[in-house]
Formats: sequence, structure tokens, C-alpha cells
Amino acid sequence: MGIKETIEAGKAVLGIEFGSTRIKAVLVDEAGKPIAQGNHDWENQYENGVWTYSLDMIWTGLQDAYSELLKDVRSKYDTVIRRLGAIGFSAMMHGYMAFDKNDTLLVPFRTWRNTITEEAAGKLTELLGFNIPQRWSISHLYQAILNGEEHVKDITFFTTLAGYIHWQLTGEKVLGIGDASGMFPIDSTTRDYNKGYIEEFDQLIADKGFGWKLKDILPKVLLAGEKAGTLTAEGAAKLDVSGNLEAGILLCPPEGDAGTGMVATNSVAVRTGNVSAGTSIFAMVVMEHALKEVHEEIDVVTTPVGDDVAMVHCNNCTSDINAWVNIFREYSELMGIETDTNTLYTKLFEIALKGAPDCGGLAGFNYFSGEPVTGFDEGRPVFMRKVDADFSLANFMRLHLFSAVSTLKYGLDILFNEEDIKVDKLYGHGGYFKTREVGQRIMSAATGGPVTVMETAGEGGAWGMAVLALYLVSPENVTLSEFLNDKIFAGEEGTTITASEEEIKGFDEFMKTFKDVIPVERCAVEVL
Repeated sequence: MGIKETIEAGKAVLGIEFGSTRIKAVLVDEAGKPIAQGNHDWENQYENGVWTYSLDMIWTGLQDAYSELLKDVRSKYDTVIRRLGAIGFSAMMHGYMAFDKNDTLLVPFRTWRNTITEEAAGKLTELLGFNIPQRWSISHLYQAILNGEEHVKDITFFTTLAGYIHWQLTGEKVLGIGDASGMFPIDSTTRDYNKGYIEEFDQLIADKGFGWKLKDILPKVLLAGEKAGTLTAEGAAKLDVSGNLEAGILLCPPEGDAGTGMVATNSVAVRTGNVSAGTSIFAMVVMEHALKEVHEEIDVVTTPVGDDVAMVHCNNCTSDINAWVNIFREYSELMGIETDTNTLYTKLFEIALKGAPDCGGLAGFNYFSGEPVTGFDEGRPVFMRKVDADFSLANFMRLHLFSAVSTLKYGLDILFNEEDIKVDKLYGHGGYFKTREVGQRIMSAATGGPVTVMETAGEGGAWGMAVLALYLVSPENVTLSEFLNDKIFAGEEGTTITASEEEIKGFDEFMKTFKDVIPVERCAVEVL
């Protein structure tokens, strides 16, 4: 069947992901191959001390991304979408969207980027003996309770961004287990919220007299492959302003960007891992045994089927690189040199490989926002160098590529060295890996092992979400890992790079300096 016929037969499958800076829609055929896409760029807003996106931004962005997808379909195949085999929505994990009995949003959406829940996260971690990071939904809820916020008593439901979109389009208050694991801890034996922890939380707030119990206001947990409702007529109209999309389309469980990243890199099996590096950066490793101790630098979440995953999540990655590349772009314009942006990134990334293994005495922090892994509620981008440093362009760019992953390495060293967690395959995806070899080689130097980039890694989380939707309607009765290995990634090996011993040693030397100059970043936050 040709692509046009697949679309007109209603057998194409759609995945949409709300990233930090882009909403992306990807349409795939029955083999999981991308056949069309649409994008909408957006940015979070800092309002009244909170990073947020308005409801208008959410819906306008979704409709625009889908409209752009329709334009792509019309341009390539001269047809329209009326039916789909399945749809899946994913978004940035964590955060806080709380609603009352009238389904009204009680306070503006508080995103994962906020570092305003330190007290709550600390108390919950101590109470449960389980690391509860600041960005988790339960941290936001408990902080609102500690703050005495009036809205808490009126909550009847709270969820993530993906859960909200799915609920509005289907009427179902559900969440994929991977996304749910960023709201509240999951028990991987029951594949549901940890019952004991829920009881402890309810006891903790019992004296407040709220008319709800935690279990009652959390979304229901679903696993990949389970049906999560169908598109309502109202939902179809909200998604497709052209009015062509029909109701009744199956939806898979909504997932977080961590889960879609695992799917997009075929790293849902035990002892596999992936690094997603874009505006933020996080690494995930599917564990074969539980952690021995609680580490504030390491989250425990799950795969889309509920297996435990160790995650090191850092708020900052490529923003500082982008800012410096823009300086070079301005310089080029000043000198009357026409330079394509992609070429500029490629050249500057490639020169970094010619720098000294330890960056030649240069140091810095890429912290635009807070970084809980190293204990920062706020950030300030800082560049510094020793008096006798080798201040070359190669070392300068190498420093910024190192800086983008140094906090991640800070957390991974704990996972690999102290907890003895093993990983056989580590996959990279995201903008950091776009320039051939460079990001891979530096990430390999940071992690001390091989890093693989798949041909499909550039498709990102929206494609991963489409694959999860395809898994829902797949006729084969197989596990998600088998589905990925045998159907989606069959025969695809990707490109693997292993850093040299000199490069690995150089990054280790750089990290000694990084740890030594953390007080400089702390001072910058205090005085600048």
C-alpha cells in the first residue's frame, strides 16, 4: 500500500510531543517510518516567579503543529487526514497542573523547570527514604500545602502536561507509567503508584483536613500497549481546526519525554541507557537491581512498561552554546561574511575536537537556570580561565561542549562508581549530537564508554510517541522491547564511537577543576 493510500485508509499513526521549545507532530506508516511532520516553536514564560506556559499557548501551539502536519501531507501526498490508526501525546515530564470540580485550572501551569519546591522535596525525600526531586509533581503539591495556598483544598485532579492534553481530547484521566513515575514513586512489582508511600503522604497531611486523598486526585496508571480511550468529537475539533478529523480514534497512554526518548533510542531493555541532550540534558539507565542508597542527584523513574530506570536530569545543556554561537554569527555579519547557521554550528563543533583533552585551563558553567544536581536554585552562565590557559578557539568551544555535559557526568559518576550500575549500550539523541562525531566523542569521554547514535535518533520524542501509538494497534502479541527490536529497529545498528583513554582522562581532569570552582558559580548567583 502506498503512503497516500495508507493515510486515506486511516492506517497512519500520529505522535505529538510538547518539548521545551518546540511542539512536534510526526506521522508514521504501519512500519513506523516517518512520512510527514509539523512543528510549532514556543518558549516558556517567567511570570510571578514561576516558569509557565499559558493554556492559550498550549492549544494554539498544538493546533498550529497539527495544521503544519496537514500542510506537509497535502504537499507530499495531495490528500487530507480524516482517520488515524492511533494517536499518542507526550510532553515534558513533571510539573503541576491542578484542577477543581469544574475542571478549571486552579493556578498557572508550573513546569519542570521551576526550582521553588526545595523545602517540600527535602521533607518528602526524608519521609519516604526515596529521592523526590524538586520538579516532581508531588513536590509541587506538597510545597503548595506548606505555603498554605488557598487552591489546594479545591483540587479534584492534578496531572502533567501530557496527561492534561490527553484528558481534554478523550475525557480519560490517565497517564502512561513512565510519565506517572515523575509525578509520584512507582512500585515496579505492582506497576502502579507505591501504595505505602501514598499512605505515608496522606498521614503527613491528615491534619490539614482536605476533602481528598492522594490516590483520588492522581491520574490512573497505564502501561504501553493498553488502550487509553478514544478521541471525542470535542477533542477532534480541538486538535484539528479544519474539521476533517473524525472522532473515535484510539489513543495510547500519554507519556513523558523520558519514555519517548527511551523508545526513540531502543533503550527500554535492562542494561541499556540513553542520553537526551537539548535545552536540558538527562541520562537514563534501565537497572537490573535497585539502588543501595538514596541519592539526591539520581531519580528513579520507569520505562513505558514499568521497569525501574535511574535518571540523572540536568536543567541546562545547549542554551549557553547557542548564545555563544550567536555571538560568532553577529561577528560574521559585522565582517560582511554570509554564514549559514548550520554551517556555523558544524564548524564550531568540529574545531572543539582539536582542543586539549582537558580544555587547556578553561572552565565554566552553562547554568541559565537552577541545577539541583549540584545544589543550585538559580544559575548564572560563567566563563573563566587560568592566567596561563591556552585560550584558543578550539579550547573555547571544547570547554562549552564539556560544560554542557559536566553536571550530567557529576551525577553519572555516582551511578556507575558508587552504585555499580552497569550499562551495555548507551544511545545519544538530541541537538547536541547533530554534528557528526563531535557530541558522541565528548559524551563518550564523559561516560567512559561507547556511545551510539541511531539514524532515527534525530526524529526525537514525537517519533517515539508515534511508535508507542503504533505498538497499541500492532497485531503481534509481543513485549515493547521485542516490538522495537524486531519491527522498528530491525537491522539498524547506528554509529558507535568510543573515546580514547587520553580523552577520557582529559575529561576526568576537567571535572576536578569543575568541582573546585563550584564556589565561583555560587558567588555569581549571589552577587550578579
